Amino acid sequence: MNDFITYSLFTIGFVLLIKGADWLVNGASSIAKKFNISDFVVGLTIVSMGTSMPELVVNVIASLNGNAEIALGNIIGSNISNVFLILGISSIIFPLTINKDVVKLEVVYSILATVLMGFLANASFLSDTDTPLISRFDGFILLVFFAMFMIYVIRSTKNNPEKVTEEVDTSDINIPKAILLVVLGCVGLFLGGKWVVEGAEKIALQMGMSQSLVGLTVVAIGTSLPELVTSAVAAFKKKTDIAVANVLGSNIFNLLWVLGLSASISPMSFSKMLNMDILILILGTIMLMGTVVTGKKRAMGKKEGIVFLLAYITYIVFLIQRG
Repeated sequence: MNDFITYSLFTIGFVLLIKGADWLVNGASSIAKKFNISDFVVGLTIVSMGTSMPELVVNVIASLNGNAEIALGNIIGSNISNVFLILGISSIIFPLTINKDVVKLEVVYSILATVLMGFLANASFLSDTDTPLISRFDGFILLVFFAMFMIYVIRSTKNNPEKVTEEVDTSDINIPKAILLVVLGCVGLFLGGKWVVEGAEKIALQMGMSQSLVGLTVVAIGTSLPELVTSAVAAFKKKTDIAVANVLGSNIFNLLWVLGLSASISPMSFSKMLNMDILILILGTIMLMGTVVTGKKRAMGKKEGIVFLLAYITYIVFLIQRG
């Protein structure tokens, strides 16, 4: 009976995370627009951060509970699934042909953010520290780089309005309903994150799996569902810039904002085993750059999508064997 409750709350937790983020985005966007805040500011802040809220809530709760392996595994695993799984599925739906200038710097920044995270996590290995970790100071550094990225995005979007990637239809939402959605969204995110973290910890113990494995797989895929839905819908609508920019933006948000805020709240111990996953993430982003940005066709078609999906399946098999 206890196992049934654990798995039920774990599943319900994911649903609450996704719906909570959706309610929060719709409610907050509506309130912002009522105060005449522009669509592009709403898209860059509330909507963009909203798709990363599941990762943020899971990470903050996990780090506060001392489950750093779940937290770090969630971020790295989510980013890997974004690149290989989500872009793979999106490109099979419709070829991802994009303007080279739209994501050129975003791809490079995504790689630099990954390298920065890897460097900060491993810096303690070069010292006499017994327990390697991402410290509060490291978290502050990540947040500084996130602020730099946001400044770049705001400036580039002002110069190129077409780079605004997401809008939310809030025409039928009044202020009382918007406030209710914000409250429900926050409650859903809190309960969902709590149940997912607790469920992941229990599942890891029951199945003899490491917390990092659960974080890299089940939790990572679950918290990436908002990005999957956004990119898949964008591919169906043939808005390929949105599909790619959504993934790149989410990866940068996860590495700099989510991890930075989580580490600032509570230092996070780091397992050297995760270096292989960081390397895979870097290689995956470089593959994306080679396929979409520097390739002759500047496109990621069905063949490339299948390759990315096969690469992700191979990665999951590797994780299971590694344990």
